[in-house]
Order: sequence, then C-alpha cells, then structure tokens
Amino acid sequence: MTLLLLLVTIAAAVSVGSADLPIDSVLRAVASHVGLPVHPLPALPDSIVWDLRLPRVLLAGLVGAGLAVCGAVLQALTRNPLADPFLLGVSSGASTGAVAVLVLGVQIGAGPVDLTTGAFVGSMAAFGAVLLLAGRRAGEPTRIVLAGVAVSQLFSAVTSLIVISDAHTQDTRSVTFWLLGSLTAASWPSVALSAVVVGVGLLVCWASATALDAFAFGTDTARSLGFSPGRTRLLLFSVTALVAAALVAASGAIGFVGLTVPHAVRFLFGSRHRTLLPTCAVIGAIFLIWADTVARTVFAPQELPVGVLTALLGVPVFALVMRRRTGTP
Repeated sequence: MTLLLLLVTIAAAVSVGSADLPIDSVLRAVASHVGLPVHPLPALPDSIVWDLRLPRVLLAGLVGAGLAVCGAVLQALTRNPLADPFLLGVSSGASTGAVAVLVLGVQIGAGPVDLTTGAFVGSMAAFGAVLLLAGRRAGEPTRIVLAGVAVSQLFSAVTSLIVISDAHTQDTRSVTFWLLGSLTAASWPSVALSAVVVGVGLLVCWASATALDAFAFGTDTARSLGFSPGRTRLLLFSVTALVAAALVAASGAIGFVGLTVPHAVRFLFGSRHRTLLPTCAVIGAIFLIWADTVARTVFAPQELPVGVLTALLGVPVFALVMRRRTGTP
C-alpha cells in the first residue's frame, strides 16, 4: 500500500509546477524514454518532465528515504530519541566543503572541484575527525555522540569564518540557500549515485535489523544474543555517515526528516526494525517529495529552500508524536 502511494506521489509531484501537466502526459514521457511504444510528447513538455522535474522528484524521494533510515538506525544505536543523520558531524563537514568550493574556489590538481564533491569530501573529513576523536572506543554511543557534537561545532566555526572573511553578497546568498537544503541541482547522475548509496545503505541496515532490535534492550542483551556491540555499532555508524554524506552533498542539509519520520513510523507501525526501516524509507520519500513540491510551487517564481519547509512541518509533527508517546494531555 505504501509503495503504491509512493508511485502515485511521484507521478502527481512531477505533474505539478509552474506549467501543470496531466498525469497521463507524465506517464507518456516516461514511457517513451524507457523504450515503450507510445507517442512521445512535444519537445518542451517532454524536457520539463524528463530533464527537470522527474530527476528532482526522484532525488527528493531518495534523500527522504535515506535520511529517514539513517535517523531510525542512529536512534536505535544510541538509544537517543533525538538522534538524527547529522549526529556524526557530516552536515557541518559538508557545509564547510561546499562553502570552500563556492567562496574560495578550491581546486584539486589543475581543475576546480564542484560543489557536490566538495561537500562530500567535507563530510568524510568530519566523520574521520569524529572517529579520530572517539579513538578506540568509537563503538560506544556516548563517546561518538560527544565527538560528533565537538566536530560539528568545529566545522560550523570554520564555515562561518570562511563566509565572514571572504564571501561576497552573491556568494553569501548561494551559500545560505544551499545550507538550508535545496534540490534545484538535481540531475540524472546525482539520482543514480544517490540510488546506489541509499540502496546499499538500506540493505546493510536491514540486514542488521535483528541487532538493532537487540540494542533496544541494551548492550548486555545484544552481547548475550551473540552480537558484537562495538563492531556492529562502528559498522552502522560508518554506513549511516556515508549515506548521509552522499545525500547532504546532493541536496544540502535538510533537517527534521531523519528525526521526525522514524518516530511517526514507530507510532503507526511498531518498532521492529525489519518492518520499520523499509517503511521509514517509503514514508520519508513521500514526505520529502511533497515538501519539495510545495517549496517550489507555493511561492513561485521564487523558491523556498526545502529545509525551511521541513523544519516548519517537522517541529509540530514531532511535538504531536512526542505528546502521544508520553501521554501528555
């Protein structure tokens, strides 16, 4: 049922925009590009569907799915309901990498670095710093969370320093828009890369679903069931950091998806991770697709950064979920 809802959401979101298109036209455009025997659309609407809207909608779905799954995994590993995909410093690192590219024009060798590459390198540098700071006890939740907080503050400070010291007005505007989360740069290569990363990450996390269930009862319980808490946590911390880094590099820092969606899914479907993780992926995808659709259409021709909208929607939803969980009247 949720998969059907996701497919309907994708088709509907692609049809909505400054130039609305019938859903049958969307389906015709997709069918003609995948080789089915249908009459193709005229060049302009075909380009709107295939080159502009469909990559953006699919990237929104992948980012939403990946962030929601990462949030659910990190909440289980740390036994912290406030954990989210940016817990390990990857968001701050990506921001520093992106700002270095936009403002300083960082180069590798003879060629310039694009924003996505810079953001990904920054994310991995931040996660490497977290592991280095956590040391041999990187598998312990408290230690890696504290290391993540410290590294996030460090990279945030470096980002602010770069912006204040070197950025011009247009650079500052571009940096701010990217930091708030945006899917305007979506392309088929970014969709393909994100699909591979999210797919592999989801499979690894889903294969560890039993271990995640065990961690809900504590480290001793997990160890008694035959799991190695340190190695399992380190593996899943690394996988979630890699997924989050790739997604932040593609879309900027889109908050509250990885925090709110797992709580809502647990409330509706239960907390067994073999069901929770794929459901989080689908619900996260649907949520971010509609959030981005609203962000790019409501204020047209201006576009609202999708991270702003997810925060506006996520805060009251999160408050409602927490009220229901705690029984607050």
